[in-house]
Formats: sequence, structure tokens, C-alpha cells
Amino acid sequence: MCMKQAIWAYDLLDSARVDGASVAEALKAVGLKANVQRITGPKGYTDFIKVVVPGESGKAMGGKARTLGIVGRLGGVGARPERVGLVSDGDGAVTAVTIALKLGTMKLNGDELEGDVIISTHICPHAPTQPHDPVPFMGSPVDIATMNKHEIDPQMDAVLSIDTTKGNRILNHKGFAISPTVKEGYILRISEDLLDIMQWTTGRLPVVLPITTQDITPYGNDIYHLNSILQPATATDAPVVGVAITAESAVPGCATGASHAGDIECAARFCIEVAKGFGAGTCSFYNEAEYGRLVRLYGDMKALQTLGKA
Repeated sequence: MCMKQAIWAYDLLDSARVDGASVAEALKAVGLKANVQRITGPKGYTDFIKVVVPGESGKAMGGKARTLGIVGRLGGVGARPERVGLVSDGDGAVTAVTIALKLGTMKLNGDELEGDVIISTHICPHAPTQPHDPVPFMGSPVDIATMNKHEIDPQMDAVLSIDTTKGNRILNHKGFAISPTVKEGYILRISEDLLDIMQWTTGRLPVVLPITTQDITPYGNDIYHLNSILQPATATDAPVVGVAITAESAVPGCATGASHAGDIECAARFCIEVAKGFGAGTCSFYNEAEYGRLVRLYGDMKALQTLGKA
């Protein structure tokens, strides 16, 4: 259970004055050291924050256990001065900070995971908004390529990308859903291990986010995307799974008062359980033999990780 950390993270980020330094200070209280870097773009600035939670047998300690990357994906935690308060789009950052606070607390209490966990997100309380159908999206002071550069780490052996995914009519479920695994341009079958962990942590049947080829291509190609949840898959060869925080109705990313602590807590708890299993070698994102056969039969699909032909 990490409800305490979810409320702590929400209160921390629901502020016009929040920045990377204040988040780093909160993480310091649970024994974690965060790297903060402010990046300025054409529409303002944001603070990228990255924290490594060392595992007992992780690479940070000279071990060989696999490293899980957790990315809190969003445009911004606020849309000030247009909107007052934390926006729906901020749930990805709130969940990522919740996970870091909980893992730090666990480590202080003597519970260490096998592998390292790298958690990254960015903090911007004054991001722009942008038109999108069926409801408006949040924009960002920086572009997706910049986000990927600062949020994806070469040490990540697999990535969970957490993103609010409420601005659509294709998934009518309140809570969270997971996507199929995406690797190097292929949309692979859904991981049975992740489905197991999802139904164990929620106590309900698993829910899957439907994605298309368009969704796994980079932003900037003038093709419709459901949202940015799978943009990390364009910047790494590691397998990526989206963790979508969802709603029954279409909710604008710039809507305030639209975050639900229970959904954030449940998504965070799922990610923590995945981190336990992935580092210990008991949870897999994809079948390596089957993926190898796909590539041998049909060739690689890495072109889908690029902006394509001119």
C-alpha cells in the first residue's frame, strides 16, 4: 500500500511554486538522491528529475540484476495561469514521484529490490495547452525528443511509461490499463506476467489499452497519436509498456480536480510489483525467442522509431 506516498506526492506537485528542487528535497527525506536539470524551450522551462533506487544485486552495486525504468510521462503538472491547480495530465508525474517515495521508504525499512529502478519525470506547473480531438491536451515547454533524451536512460532494460490517458473514447474504464509491449517498432503480444501482476494488485480482471502503429511512431510526423504514452519506445531498444491512467469518460488533460488518489496509488503499486519481479528475473516483458523469430521472418521495424522517409 502506498496511499500515504500518493497523497504526499499529490500535495507536493499541486503548487504554483513546485519545481525539481522541491521534489528532490522530498526524495532526500526518504534517503534518495535525485538529479535535477532545468531545460528551457520555446514555451518556457521545465525541471527534469531522475532518481536511481539501487537494488541489492543491481548494476549500481556492481551486480547483474536487470534495471527497470519508470517514466512519468506528461506535458506539465499545471497549466497556469490558464488553469489553477494540478491538471489531469499531471498524474504521470504524481505516480512516478509516489513510486520513488515508496521505494525509498521501503529501502529505509530494510526491504531492497534485487535490481535497480530508475525513475524519471519532469516538473512544470505552467505548461501550455493545445487543441486535440475529442478534448484538449496539455502541451509542454519542450518537445518529445528532449523529454526522451532526459527521461530514457541507457541502463534501463525495460520501461514502464506512465501517462494519463483519459482524453479518448476507446477505453472506457476508470483506473489504469496496460498496453501491449512495444519493442523496436513491433507491437508484441501482451505480457502474461504483467497481466498476472495487474490482476493481483487490482483484484480485478486486467484491462488492456488498445494501441495502433501510429501511436508508436515519433511525434512530429503529422500523424494522429492517441497520446504520448509510447513515445519512450521511439528512443530505446528496450521493451516498453504503457501504464495508462484512465477514466470512463473523455477528460481533458488540462482539467483540474480530475485526479483520483486511488487510481494513482493502484498504478504505483502495480509498477512497484513489476519492479520486484523484473529485477529478480521472475517477470518478463516479452518472449525473446518469439521476437527473434519475428525479426528473422519479417525483418526489423526500426523505421517506425524514426520520422520516416522525407
